[in-house]
Amino acid sequence: MSVNALSASPATPARDQVLATALRLFTEKGYFNTSVQDVVRESGVSTGSIYHHFKDKEGIAKALYDGLVLRMGSAFEAIVSQYRTPGDRCRAVIEYLFEMTESEPEIMAFMLYAKHREFMPEEAPICSSRPFELMRNMVSDAMDSGELLPLDPLVAATAVFGGALRMINLRLDGILDKPLPTYLDEVWQCAWRSVAA
Repeated sequence: MSVNALSASPATPARDQVLATALRLFTEKGYFNTSVQDVVRESGVSTGSIYHHFKDKEGIAKALYDGLVLRMGSAFEAIVSQYRTPGDRCRAVIEYLFEMTESEPEIMAFMLYAKHREFMPEEAPICSSRPFELMRNMVSDAMDSGELLPLDPLVAATAVFGGALRMINLRLDGILDKPLPTYLDEVWQCAWRSVAA
């Protein structure tokens, strides 16, 4: 995993090590069961350095969350510029999320499983973040172009991406034995056909 991709702030070796360690601990033990001392012990970074870079545990979680939201948002913006049709863009997003789940499962677990507002109460829900906004926009564009039925945008977005997100949950939970990309065509066909015009 590229730890530089975990933070929206300038990278330093200590900062990167703390974020990578926190990501692992938060996904293995949970945010509330992880202490700053756990991060110090596992990362090898001093307590003073952690407080200098992040102030507290919530600051670590916020830096991690912000960096991952920025990373995913940038990836989805690249997909929008790379693919011509809204349908191709939606499929590429699912493919990206499936590949990320396989290569960086801790990131997907942190993004999808953590109840972020419990420890970042000022933060908007994850479904209001930039990546999810871009996903909804892709679906709205598909409706505007006539590729999809004219539906409530949230209903349509849930139909297009909801099954894929559930498959990610099943993979992270160890229910699916095969890598997610092996299911991509089936998941995509089910999702798109359910709302195609």
